[in-house]
Amino acid sequence: MLFNSLDFAVFLPLVFLIYWFVFPKNIKQQNVMLLISSYVFYGWWDWRFLSLILFSTILDYMLGKRMGNSQNESDRKWLLATSVVVNLGFLGFFKYYNFFADSFVQVFTFMGQPIHPRALSIVLPVGISFYTFQTLSYSIDVYKRKLEPARDFISFATFVSFFPQLVAGPIERATHLLPQFYKKRKFDYALAADGSKQMLWGFFKKVVIADNCAEYVNIIFQNYENYSASTLALGAVLFAFQIYGDFSGYSDIAIGLSRLFGFDLMKNFAFPYFSRDIAEFWRRWHISLSTWFRDYLYIPLGGSKGGLGIKIRNTFIIFLVSGFWHGANWTFVIWGALNALYFLPLLLAGKNRNNLNQIAEGRLLPSFKEAGQLLITFSLTCLAWVFFRAESVTMAFDYISSMFSISILSKPQVFPIEIIALVGLFIMIEWLGRESDFAIQSLGIKWRRPFRYGVYYGVFMLIYFAGNFSDEIEFIYFQF
Repeated sequence: MLFNSLDFAVFLPLVFLIYWFVFPKNIKQQNVMLLISSYVFYGWWDWRFLSLILFSTILDYMLGKRMGNSQNESDRKWLLATSVVVNLGFLGFFKYYNFFADSFVQVFTFMGQPIHPRALSIVLPVGISFYTFQTLSYSIDVYKRKLEPARDFISFATFVSFFPQLVAGPIERATHLLPQFYKKRKFDYALAADGSKQMLWGFFKKVVIADNCAEYVNIIFQNYENYSASTLALGAVLFAFQIYGDFSGYSDIAIGLSRLFGFDLMKNFAFPYFSRDIAEFWRRWHISLSTWFRDYLYIPLGGSKGGLGIKIRNTFIIFLVSGFWHGANWTFVIWGALNALYFLPLLLAGKNRNNLNQIAEGRLLPSFKEAGQLLITFSLTCLAWVFFRAESVTMAFDYISSMFSISILSKPQVFPIEIIALVGLFIMIEWLGRESDFAIQSLGIKWRRPFRYGVYYGVFMLIYFAGNFSDEIEFIYFQF
């Protein structure tokens, strides 16, 4: 079920009313209600894959209990290995089988030994990369004794399938989210109001910014051979705002939606396009995934504490794995490698943690130095996004090579002035609200109520009149 669908517009009020008015005081009943609602939400797409998420839930619940009860370190390692192998096995089969099969064909054909492996028509279950990593973090934390194993199956199953963040994150840690299913929850108007504002901003990002940019991005990328360098550059910039509006919009809706039900989810985006270097960008982009790789892969490999070779190796591993996580295509691997190349000089120079505060903190405008750093970082990010958006490596290199020509000085052949104006307005609001959790959280907070609510009404009217409702467009990260 899509957040931006009529089905969800009926689903949400119904679940909200039953949750708070039928089961206001019983945690067990509220959790059962959330579990059923989550399975309906997920099964609306394809009910057959409910068996997959249920199997993963039962497996990790049982293995977690056995790990918690066992004092034998060898047995506990085998239990953890079972969880890791089975979960990654499912992920690998559904997401990467055809990728590896095609890659083997290309390699053996290049060596003069063509092979013909059996191709399978595999449907990628929505959200499998997200809930797999969520359950893996649970198993790892139980093994490390950072977390007591879940004793209540309903609470654990609801944690795994919690519908606001089930299919595109944030990727929650069990240490943060699971205990919230054990605690009594009371309706908090202030929390719900804040969540509603964040949902409103998330929908603005999705249907006004992302979906409108998507139309022109598709036109430019699908016909890139026919366009000038300036048009291709514009296409790359519009895609940067498309993917940011789409993905961070989903996160905003998910976090805000969770607050309506009394839950707190981790922050997933922190205004990444206002970063002064690539290291800062990756602290602000898809925070739940980047910190997951940091804690469960980068640090166990030694992090940045070893010698020069170890630092380089671990940096490339973390970015290559991150790229491969995003999709079964060499374009994502190169996207990850390119970001590693961006990041490596900062790490080796010890400058990867230079910009920990917000840009122009306490000031309206950045300094010339900060503005230059922001522009360079954004340009490098847009360049990398071309690989993310391109359908093949060849297309990505052709697109980029065509972008660096004398026609970069010409007027773009595709120039949607109304979309560019909306993106400009979006940047301005994000800039003004960059020191809050989301852009409109504190916007006009000290104004009189009519003016403050006028802001929210204005955002709503922009969604209504400027939003792209020509079709219920899926979120980009559903494919990951």
